[in-house]
Amino acid sequence: MTANMGGYISVGTNDLESAKKFYDHAFEGLEIKSFKGNDRSYFYFFESTKTYFAVFSPYDGNPASIGNGSMTGITFDSIEEVDDIYNRAIEAGATCEGAPEQKMETFYGGYVRDLDGNKLVFCKMG
Repeated sequence: MTANMGGYISVGTNDLESAKKFYDHAFEGLEIKSFKGNDRSYFYFFESTKTYFAVFSPYDGNPASIGNGSMTGITFDSIEEVDDIYNRAIEAGATCEGAPEQKMETFYGGYVRDLDGNKLVFCKMG
């Protein structure tokens, strides 16, 4: 049996259309396909890694909330790509949680919070 740890990742939102605009801008220029899942979700399919990223309004009807210590990591092939998507996210309204920098020998990353407060890290591993 095999598994893909990062095959499907999602974050919650309290304003689906604003979240879509945010992620459309942040992910612009990447090799992804986006599509509406249903009346409460949008999906982004990263073709190179066969990974799905989704933004949802919660199924139970309660407000979306963030987890303290929870974070979604999206990896890239170069520090230039990390810098580019970090800057796009900031342009789209993200809050800086740590500008891109070499955190350790094998990790370069930049941290943001999206419009709903979900924490993301854009990083290059290795």
